[in-house]
Amino acid sequence: MSTRDLVDLRDALRAFAKARDWDDRYHTPKNLVMALSAEVGELTDLFQWLTPEEAQNAMQDPELAWNVRDELADVMHYLTRLADKLGVDLVEASFAKIERNEQRFPTGDLRPVPVEKGEM
Repeated sequence: MSTRDLVDLRDALRAFAKARDWDDRYHTPKNLVMALSAEVGELTDLFQWLTPEEAQNAMQDPELAWNVRDELADVMHYLTRLADKLGVDLVEASFAKIERNEQRFPTGDLRPVPVEKGEM
């Protein structure tokens, strides 16, 4: 794990966009959502036709691993920029969502019950 954090990333992305005059010109919430969606699509494309086993082992293939890391970084960049532009603290929002999910999905045996032969 890196010693740098989300604030460092947010600040670096702010500086990058500002230096290119992209901040208010191109990095609008609408544009950032669209770019985020496109990058998720590119990440999806890398896994689309892999078997579950191939997907599980994706990082063992050097070329695929490089592409996965690159697309994940793009997704992270656009997500971080979008949250910054909207004033959303991603870490706090994520932990709040975990807490809500704890209530929605309590612990216990939630595995599906196997269907007997002939039942539907």
